[in-house]
Amino acid sequence: MKEHFRKIASKVSTWTGSALAFLLAIALVVVWALTGPVFNYSDTWQLLINTGTTVGTFLMVFLIQNTQNRDGKAMQLKLDELILSTKARNSFVDLEDMTDDELAKLDDEFRLLHEKQIASATLHKLHGKIHAEHKRRLTLREAGQALNRFNPLSNHNQK
Repeated sequence: MKEHFRKIASKVSTWTGSALAFLLAIALVVVWALTGPVFNYSDTWQLLINTGTTVGTFLMVFLIQNTQNRDGKAMQLKLDELILSTKARNSFVDLEDMTDDELAKLDDEFRLLHEKQIASATLHKLHGKIHAEHKRRLTLREAGQALNRFNPLSNHNQK
């Protein structure tokens, strides 16, 4: 039963997410709107679209939830495999089973680590700029000294 539902849900979800399904839905609404004057915009005419969209939405909720659950689980399994196959912390496997409070604490820890990393990267960039400026000034000083040695008008050559 589960496998049969999975196959149906997957096919329906794929089809309803297509451009053709969207165009058919638009065509249905246009046809309904154009028939309004024929039925004098009656309560039955309005009830038809309301009932159709409500039932369609109700059924689609279950199909969408099924495909979302499957996609989410597949993604978690892929991430778990990556974690286990790398040097990442194995404690990150099955994070989805943690409580909301535990996830919030972990999120705070990562936020602090990220802020420190940004600060560290900023300091590294600043140190790089300071080093480049120091090198530039040293080069200019050396170039100035070399010019002074060969300049006949400099004070150094007159002594």
